[in-house]
Amino acid sequence: MNISNACKDLPSKDFLLQVQRDLNVAVAEFTELKQQLERDTLVLSILKKLQEFDTAIKEYNSALLEKKYVAAAQQLEKARSSLKMLESRQGFELKILKALGTELTVQTQNMLYHLGEEWQKLAVWKLPPSKESSSLESVVHSELHLRTVPSKEEEIAGPPVASVLQAFAVLGELHTKLKIFGQLLLKYILKPLILYPSLQPLTEEQSDVFILRFQSEALTLDHSSPMEVFDKIKLIFEVLHKYLLNVPLEQPVEDKKDCRVTLAELLGDMIWEELSDCLIQNCLVNSIPTNSSKLEQYIEVIKSTEEFEKALKNMQFLKGDTTDLLKYARNVNSHFANKKCQDVIVAARNLMTSEIHNTVKITPDSCVALPRLPDPGARDHLKTQKTSKLVHHDVNLENETKLSQYTFSLPTCRISSSVEKLMELAYQTLLEATASTDQCCIQLFYSVRNIFQLFYDVVPTYHKENLQKLPQLAAIHHNNCMYIAHHLLTLGHQFRYRLTNILCDGAATFVDMVPGFRRLGMECFLAQMRVQRGEILERLSSARNFSNMDDEENYCAANKAIRQDISAEDADKLYSLCRTMVEEGPQVFTPLPEDDKNKKYQEEVPVYVQKWMTFKELMIILQANLQEIVDQWADGKGPLAAEFSAAEVKSLIRALFQNTERRAAALAKIK
Repeated sequence: MNISNACKDLPSKDFLLQVQRDLNVAVAEFTELKQQLERDTLVLSILKKLQEFDTAIKEYNSALLEKKYVAAAQQLEKARSSLKMLESRQGFELKILKALGTELTVQTQNMLYHLGEEWQKLAVWKLPPSKESSSLESVVHSELHLRTVPSKEEEIAGPPVASVLQAFAVLGELHTKLKIFGQLLLKYILKPLILYPSLQPLTEEQSDVFILRFQSEALTLDHSSPMEVFDKIKLIFEVLHKYLLNVPLEQPVEDKKDCRVTLAELLGDMIWEELSDCLIQNCLVNSIPTNSSKLEQYIEVIKSTEEFEKALKNMQFLKGDTTDLLKYARNVNSHFANKKCQDVIVAARNLMTSEIHNTVKITPDSCVALPRLPDPGARDHLKTQKTSKLVHHDVNLENETKLSQYTFSLPTCRISSSVEKLMELAYQTLLEATASTDQCCIQLFYSVRNIFQLFYDVVPTYHKENLQKLPQLAAIHHNNCMYIAHHLLTLGHQFRYRLTNILCDGAATFVDMVPGFRRLGMECFLAQMRVQRGEILERLSSARNFSNMDDEENYCAANKAIRQDISAEDADKLYSLCRTMVEEGPQVFTPLPEDDKNKKYQEEVPVYVQKWMTFKELMIILQANLQEIVDQWADGKGPLAAEFSAAEVKSLIRALFQNTERRAAALAKIK
């Protein structure tokens, strides 16, 4: 066969073009059929979801009528899942979806309403209408009723508690409902049992209901012991666990499908932190001992706390981890130290802010009321042995001239009784530190240092006005500071070898505070001395420098300047003379013959007599007491201040009144 014959057998060009056209038509038909199939498949899937939604709603209604709440809730969730799938279809919107969504919402609310009604039958709160719901009187009238036996209809559907609560869990509303119950439980039952020692829980079990109520018993104690409080709280949880909360919930926790929790555990997670804080702040805090000798007895509180938590864990209210409540109880040594230090500082501040003028006499034989300290121990004994070995027995190194036993004693003086008590508090606190743990010992030691630092800062500020006005108080304050400084010299040494080893190496000292206290007392005393010196110089300013005393006039002036005294009798006579002048003096103003018309001119005496008002104020001073004079002065704004200078008023006060603290206080207000 030649090439020409072979070419004749090949398809023609027109034939190929026809085949190409037929192929394109076939592809187009296939594409259209494929798209149609996809649309039909989508429609079928949507119809299937609509059918599932409809079936779920029907089964939900049927289950709700039979009070099968868990099944009804599960069908609602199936309907919700189908609706979400329909709404997720892009480009395929149906008007019916909005109606389905509305229907689902209505049925969900209907379901929640029925569940709410059932829940209110299971746990019935009977609360007083009083607004003060947390008061003892209101709590006594509060009750919680728990239904114990289901009705005949509910016996068919299963345990009512489990059914209702599991349905809440399926719908995602259990947390909200349980949170409300937990807050009521805390407010009306748990917290009152902690706060009010007289409150006692009472239980009553009837045929179909368990009633929990309260009564108040007369008690003299301000706080219940932790053991008593734990027993009350444990009783409440036992009742709740038996009649309400021992319900397993078929829901995964933290994406672990094989993990199930009980209602008690959920409630515990919601209220335990708040309940634990209340137990710590209003129960355990009050049980912390105030004396180190009672710390051993606190073991009972720790054991009671452990047993309390163990009981709650057995009822599944608590998880297996150690809680803050038990950690607080076990850390009693630290809490004791903190509480003791706080009490010491509070007591010290109360003493510092009390009156200074209540004094006691201190003599060289006086000592702080303190039990005898124990022997220093081996360290002092060793030092004594070493010293004795250095001294030869045949040589007498004792000085024949001995110092008096009072050489280094504080001289006899009067100090504030509050300062004496303050020093006793310091000694007692240090004695307490000697019997405490190392950490507590250190805290108590520095609390004593804080006492004296607080005195240094508080007393001069709190009593500033009185220390400036009253010379006697300034002198007492001086003695107080010297008394404290005297004890600070040896206070650390007395306890040096009885405190923890950390403080024995030179840290237990108060000597560094001595100069500050001496300076504090001296500065106040010297400031008052300067004030007194100024007043004396002011009084003697009219004494004519005590020159030419043989001259009678100079002698009288000097004598008057020194004495500065107007007797009460002289004051009365002066007042009588002044009154005569005030009553009869205006009668010289009689320009008219008719006496009744002259009264107008007699009332205008202050206009023509420049010192007339000064004269009348002087009359008032002659008969007034110190407080009345201060009132007339009125901080430089009263009528007395308008007529006399501060120096003149002070001179009159000094002349008319004896030198007393009241006079000094009045003088201080005239400025």
